[in-house]
Amino acid sequence: MKKVKIQDLSIGSDEPFLLIAGPCVIEEPESAFSLAKRLKEITSSLKISFIFKASYDKANRTSVESFRGHGIGEGLNVLKEIKKRHSVPVITDVHCCNDIEKVAEVVDVLQIPAFLCRQTDLIVEAGKTGRAVNIKKGQFLAPWDVKNIIKKVLSTGNKNILLTERGVSFGYNNLVVDFRAFPLMRSFGYPVIFDVTHSLQLPGGKGDSSGGESDFIPHLARGAVAAGIDGLFMEVHHSPEDALCDGPNSFPLNNLPALLNQLKEVDDVIRSHNL
Repeated sequence: MKKVKIQDLSIGSDEPFLLIAGPCVIEEPESAFSLAKRLKEITSSLKISFIFKASYDKANRTSVESFRGHGIGEGLNVLKEIKKRHSVPVITDVHCCNDIEKVAEVVDVLQIPAFLCRQTDLIVEAGKTGRAVNIKKGQFLAPWDVKNIIKKVLSTGNKNILLTERGVSFGYNNLVVDFRAFPLMRSFGYPVIFDVTHSLQLPGGKGDSSGGESDFIPHLARGAVAAGIDGLFMEVHHSPEDALCDGPNSFPLNNLPALLNQLKEVDDVIRSHNL
């Protein structure tokens, strides 16, 4: 398996699992700064590699009235400041080709949202930046279909590719995780991330917004790490019940250290036995 380098982090193969975490969307700058600081403290103490995640704009929303963020200008300024203050790589979503050049000047990883994973122009433009590209597998794709997405990025000469599983549509307003997807996706030679919080989303489940089943986050996270994933993606919030986006499937910050301790123990066992 190819190892992907992001700053001084190495992802994939026999490397310990990576954590990508942060709020769904940038709310108030000070909240993002304090969350990034605490996440860096937690992961550093456990010696877990960490990338901070937050979106400057959430274009894929259930309702036109849903909070989307503060836009690309203020959003990128916040991400730039987080990199400066806490010396962590950052990742954010891109929804249109016009944003990519500006976003790539700030972030370390460009993320292609699940609903846009078949948008060739978007993927190719992201690949051309030379930045690492994290592609979320759409809820409508089979695991083996990601080979076509990989080829789109590779066509630009960029081999810094991450693939993210985030559940598959299972009837109306529901998702399910097929754990066979992890080894199937890894067989294409690139690191696989598991987006545990979005996998527990109930899309449109509240009528004008999405619901979620965050109580199951620890269970699916432990299972995925045991299955040999290369990284875990989690939306984390100081107070999920007050989050402006994806609160029902976000994980409380205060509960994170205990969960990461468990996951690290599981990961250590799996890797020590080359499972």
